[in-house]
Parts: sequence; structure tokens; C-alpha cells
Amino acid sequence: MSSVAVDKQVLRTLVPINGLNPERFSELTEKITVDTVTAGRYAFKQGEQDKKSVYIIAGEVELLNQNGQALKRIKGGTPGATHPLAPSQPRQLSARIIKDATFVRVDSDLLDLMLTWDQTGSYDVVELSRKQDIADEDTGDWMTKILRAKAFHRLPPANIQTMFMEMEAVGFNQGDTVIKQGEEGDYFYIISRGKCQVVRETPNKPEGVKLAILTEGDSFGEEALISSARRNATIKMATDGTLMRLSKSDFEELLKEPLMKTATLDEAKQMIVKGAKLLDVRLPTEFEKWNIKGSINIPLYFLREKIDILQESQRYIVACDTGRRSSSAGYILSERGFDAYVLKGGLQQAMPQI
Repeated sequence: MSSVAVDKQVLRTLVPINGLNPERFSELTEKITVDTVTAGRYAFKQGEQDKKSVYIIAGEVELLNQNGQALKRIKGGTPGATHPLAPSQPRQLSARIIKDATFVRVDSDLLDLMLTWDQTGSYDVVELSRKQDIADEDTGDWMTKILRAKAFHRLPPANIQTMFMEMEAVGFNQGDTVIKQGEEGDYFYIISRGKCQVVRETPNKPEGVKLAILTEGDSFGEEALISSARRNATIKMATDGTLMRLSKSDFEELLKEPLMKTATLDEAKQMIVKGAKLLDVRLPTEFEKWNIKGSINIPLYFLREKIDILQESQRYIVACDTGRRSSSAGYILSERGFDAYVLKGGLQQAMPQI
């Protein structure tokens, strides 16, 4: 086995790596490994749990079941090679080299986190411009505004009472940075006085693109806590103000757990028989490769924009490959009053291995 270099244009053909924005893509390319394995050896073996997404970009490999029977051959550079080989963990199949082959190996958890970070919390400018239009109006008491939100109607009264008791009031001055894009999530925030500005940094505009103005009663910071990803935007104070913040542990106990319902694969199947719909929030390229018949595909980054096409009276089972992106999607739906369940363990458990 030897280390080799690989063209970034080749990496851009791989799914779902090709769904990352340029900034995340550049960051990921610094962390991948590329190696060549000679004929007769194995890229991985059945039963291994390496937590890597493995792609063949040159050569040829065959996938073997536990009895050593060859099920499929895949050549680098073909459409079938744009997806990871036998991705379930632990490995259900072995990959034996037929012709000297070059592989890209990516940390699966890191890739999943980057996809989630890219696709959650991307504030829609058109939707949030309505908030900008009313930013100068009297918003009333922030607690009243929060309690009118559909999400809080589903929380036990004791949780709401405890949340307000545990929240800490923090004062900020105009121009202060509340949360910084790229940092780990530590608090959930609600604006009690003043206004905040949402800014998204990009490679072309490191100073940030202004996306929205948030005002009294608006909340932010939950996505990084739900998905264990880093902050996907910077929030700055547009005016002097006061924010109420809730620690990550309190957020998970008081808000996330009561709102986030989950279902096992068997439970999800029973719900679907009774009329529930499966909402697949993976990228279109992932969905096209394989999906469960009858499922709906709305990628996570489009969910806020497309949420109006979903029916509030419909029960939804939300799914992705691992469960991380669907956790964020499930919270978004629950927050808006939908009857949503997150598929435990993701779709990988149901995916065919070849």
C-alpha cells in the first residue's frame, strides 16, 4: 500500500463530497487519505469498523460476501465508483483488488458533520426579510412571543418553567460578536432586548455576507447543539441589547429531548403502513443512487424554503444516511408544529450493499 496524490476535480465527482461548499470542500481535502493497493489484497474486510467512506478512483475491485462469493465488480472512473463502497459499519462485505487500485478514504463522521454544518441554519434571505421589514416595530414582550411559538405548545409546562429559571441574562454592546462561525456550540440564545445580525462568511467574502436581522423573541444557536456540528454563521449585535442564554446540557434536556421523537426502522415501517410519509433529507445525488419507494426528497438545505409544501396534518419519518442531518431536520419540523420522527440509525441499515 502506498500514498499517492489525487486531482481535486476527481474528488468533486464523489458523492456526497460534491455537496460541500468550496470552503468545506477545501477543508476536507486536507484531511483525506489516498492510497494504492495492489491486486490480490483487500481495501477492507467484512466485519471491520474503520469509520471511513472509501471510494475507488482507479483500478478495479470486487465486493465479496461472507462466503467469499463475488457479488459485484467496480472500476474507478465509472458512475458506480462515485459512491462509497459498501458503506455500512461494521463492514458487511469485503473489497478485494482485481487490478491495482487507488482509493480515497474519508472520515465518515467528519464528512457527515461538514454536510450537516453546510446544510443547516442557512437563513433564507427572502423568508427572513420579512423580519427586517418589521424590525423597527414594537415586538412586545419577548417571553409572550416565545410562548406563542408552536414548538412551545408541545413542551411540558414544567420544562418551560425550568427553562426560564435556568436562562442567564447577558448584556451585549452594538458590534459585539455573540457566536462565531466555526466555533463549537455551547449555548442556545433568545433575544430579550435589541437586534442581532446574521452573517455568513465565505471564501470570497471573509468579512461575511449579511443574511438577516433578528429581533426580540427570535432565537438562534440550536442547530450546532442538535447536530454536534460547529456554528454555521456568525451572530453580531446590531444594537445594544440583552440575550437570554441556555446551556447546551439544559437545552438538550428541556427542549431537544421533548421535541425530538425517534423511531426504529421497524417502528417506521409500521407508521408508513398507517399513512406516515418518509422524508429523505439527503442530497439529490444520494437519493438517486438509492431510496425507499414512496419517500419524498427535500435536501436539508432546502427544508426551510420548501416547508410550505408539507402538510401539517401528515406524520413524517425524517431520514438521512446516519441520522445526523435528519436530527436537524426533525427539530426544524417539530419546532414548526409538525408530527415528525427521526429514523434511528439512519438509512444505512436498510441500504443494499452493492
